[in-house]
Amino acid sequence: MDDGGRDGTATTGTAYREVIDAKGRVYRIGETDRELLGGHSRKLMVYLPWLAMMAISVSEYAYGSAEGTLSHAHGWSRSDTFWILSVWVFCQAGIAFPAGWLRERGLLTARRAMFVGAVLSLSGFVALGHLDDVLAALCGFGVVGGIGSGLVYATCINMVGKWFPERRGAKTGFVNGGFAYGALPFIFVFNYAFDTSDFTEVLDGIGVYVLVVVAGCAWFFKDPPKNWWPADVAPPHTDDSVRRPAFLVKNPPAVRQFTPKEAIRSGMLPLMWVSVVLTAGVSIFGISFQVDFAKEVGFGPLVAASSMGVMSVVNGVGRAAVGWLSDLWGRKTTLVVVIVVLGLAQFGVLWAGELHSQGLFLVFAFLSGFGGGAFYPLFAALTPDYFGENYNASTYGLVYSGKLISGLFGGGLGSMVVGAWGYDGAYLLAGGLSLVAAAFTLLLHQPGRPRLRDVAPNPRPISREMT
Repeated sequence: MDDGGRDGTATTGTAYREVIDAKGRVYRIGETDRELLGGHSRKLMVYLPWLAMMAISVSEYAYGSAEGTLSHAHGWSRSDTFWILSVWVFCQAGIAFPAGWLRERGLLTARRAMFVGAVLSLSGFVALGHLDDVLAALCGFGVVGGIGSGLVYATCINMVGKWFPERRGAKTGFVNGGFAYGALPFIFVFNYAFDTSDFTEVLDGIGVYVLVVVAGCAWFFKDPPKNWWPADVAPPHTDDSVRRPAFLVKNPPAVRQFTPKEAIRSGMLPLMWVSVVLTAGVSIFGISFQVDFAKEVGFGPLVAASSMGVMSVVNGVGRAAVGWLSDLWGRKTTLVVVIVVLGLAQFGVLWAGELHSQGLFLVFAFLSGFGGGAFYPLFAALTPDYFGENYNASTYGLVYSGKLISGLFGGGLGSMVVGAWGYDGAYLLAGGLSLVAAAFTLLLHQPGRPRLRDVAPNPRPISREMT
């Protein structure tokens, strides 16, 4: 099985082989991560994206703690501030697909995407601090800042998935976790040291912090070759004599490399997109309104800030934990459990508020934070599991674009629902939508391998030497 025209010389001069299984899946083996990264371990492509994700997390996960001061300082209504966040979410998610399309065609390198994202993120914070006009701030922070954070987010998630194709669940979860708990210090800054006398200086300082961290990490970013597989791990279904690790049995790789159009035609990508819309909407609703709800029911600022801090930390740690668990239990099973927990937590937060129980409130904030973040790395890992790695920047961009819609009904429309139905109606609706999302997720199956029992050792593969 020969492709007839592929250059077999690695950029490092190292010989490699391409192994093709019976279904046509190609694995490029022979080159080590250190050879490709100039002596560095591929673990560098976990820690650097993780640091960059922690830096940009302040934009979303600490915003709810800052909105009161922003409203007072700029003369905005509460609805104005939440629509600014909604536009930020819309643009942060919306840039993923076009950025992926440009990257896969060689028009935008990972390093350049990160540099651009760092500069745009700085511009967003400057706009949020200095522009009183709502429309101007919406364009500056919502559009420009959202695009900047989206470029960083999408590049980091795709980077770690490419360098760890054999065990992407745990690694993707770890990196994705930084996008939540990285905001923890700023949640307390916005609750205790952020007022109309210093808000511009604080926001400018945060913007510079994001610029320095993201740009510093970007300098070392580099993609592996297409179809690369680590030299010390046997590719799946290519040698019947090799015993496969449990995580490859539970999460077999895609049967082939699907283009985005083929992924859509399979029916699984649209189903994943709907699940993301519903689940991310509930998550964004919790992030946006939990502090306000805590204050509404009479909890003090410490409990309100602590509940959001708990949500942020558990949101991030939960992402890493479920990534690891999904390697053991299977991606789909873990995802369904996480979404159900998120839905039940919405009912619990409402119940604790009505009881005026601070302890219960923090417990359900814990569960809401866990469920509200853990599904992101699971979808990020499930996408290449189903459709392959070669087009993952675009394909996951399409899946993640479900957050476009989520940002609208989780933040802006969420504020309208709270205004019309109160927090009771809003939290009941959020919990119900999450359970509907879990039902949709149960319908997912890997294209070309609909049942786990269909996975069996393939005939001896074809391999060719490349020097």
